[in-house]
Formats: sequence, C-alpha cells, structure tokens
Amino acid sequence: MRIILLFALIGLSFVSPRNTPKKILLDELVNGWHQAAGDANFDDYFGLMNDDFVFLGTAPGERWTKKQFSEFSKPYFDAGQAWDFKVIDREWVFSKNKKIAWFDENLTTWMEDCRGSGIIVKEKGKWKLAYYNLTVLIENEKIQEFIELRKKVITAD
Repeated sequence: MRIILLFALIGLSFVSPRNTPKKILLDELVNGWHQAAGDANFDDYFGLMNDDFVFLGTAPGERWTKKQFSEFSKPYFDAGQAWDFKVIDREWVFSKNKKIAWFDENLTTWMEDCRGSGIIVKEKGKWKLAYYNLTVLIENEKIQEFIELRKKVITAD
C-alpha cells in the first residue's frame, strides 16, 4: 500500500499545476527574454515583445512603449552591457481561453531584489510579451526612511 501511495505522489508531482507544459514553455520564453538582456542580444530581447508592448521601469517617469524602450536601450545592447536579471521564482495565471497569461516574479538584479510582473499574449500562434513592470522591493519597516530619502532627492533637483 505504501508503495502505491508513493508512486501516486510521484506521479502527481509530474502533473502538478506548477509544472504544466504551458507554464514550462512560458517560463522558458521569459527566462530567454531575461537571458537575451544579459547577453546583450537586442533582437531576441525585443523580438519577444508585441507591437503594443509597455515597460514600466523603477524610476517615476519610466513608462516606455516598445519603440521608446528600444531606442533608449539600444546603446546599452550595442555596448554589450545591458542588464542581467536572474529569476528566483515565478507564478503564472491564465485566462479562461488560455491565450493570455500574466505572471509575477522575484528577481536578483544589480538593484538587489526586485519584482517583475508581466502579461504575455498568444498572437497568431506565438506568445508575445505585452507588458512588463519592474519594481524595487523595500521592506515595510524601511519605507519611512525611503520616503525621507526621496524627499531629499526631489528637493535637491
């Protein structure tokens, strides 16, 4: 009986909602997107984005269309020094028709730990990134210190 239970548990681990083929495929796509930035591969990085892509960066004024973001980023990619984000973990949610997926992920970056969230859509049989929002994480107990720092920076400008 224990052996049957053990095999059943092992079998369930392979069909876990955390490891569905779609999630594995999308994880590979988004991991490849991050890797393309780390490798300064402009075409692969911007190739995963759809035409309506929007990137929200960490600075207050950073809301970039695909065109704006590619123009801003091109010199970094050309110099071989884009950014290198490493995924710690990622969670997926799918629309009922399975053609839209959104995710949130925790990342290790040059800014320390960050969180990204994104929307990926299936267009003409291919998954394309439509939206990405990058945020710097700050612990609640440090928020007042952060607010004071922001006030100093704002008044210094």
